[in-house]
Amino acid sequence: ISKGPGNSKSSKSTAVPPGPPVYLDLVYIPNHSNSKNVDVEFFKRVRSSYYVVSGNDSAAEEPSRAVLDSLLEGKAQWESNMQVTLIPTHDSEVMREWYQETHEKQQDLNIMVLASSSTVVMQDESFPACKIEL
Repeated sequence: ISKGPGNSKSSKSTAVPPGPPVYLDLVYIPNHSNSKNVDVEFFKRVRSSYYVVSGNDSAAEEPSRAVLDSLLEGKAQWESNMQVTLIPTHDSEVMREWYQETHEKQQDLNIMVLASSSTVVMQDESFPACKIEL
């Protein structure tokens, strides 16, 4: 029996190994919200009041729809229904579609998606911003 790469089930690794949950106030979803690094296990274990979702590159599939769906699936397994706020750094087609298609489930899970109309101007450059109070 060959044990080369791809022939063993142990070759598959998860981004976050199973274990007890960790509670945080604010989490920046790593690597532009790429599904290679963030899955359901991440959201089952890394529990936060606020998640910042970056990514504005549709060609690179950022943010990943799979990551956004993983948030819903992971949060559904929490014991409590604490409020979670999702903070996108960019307005993207993926985020808008996901928001509209899963809005009812977001409400059931007590997830709010923050939209910001505030703008910060620094050194002749402007960008969207939001205020977070912990």
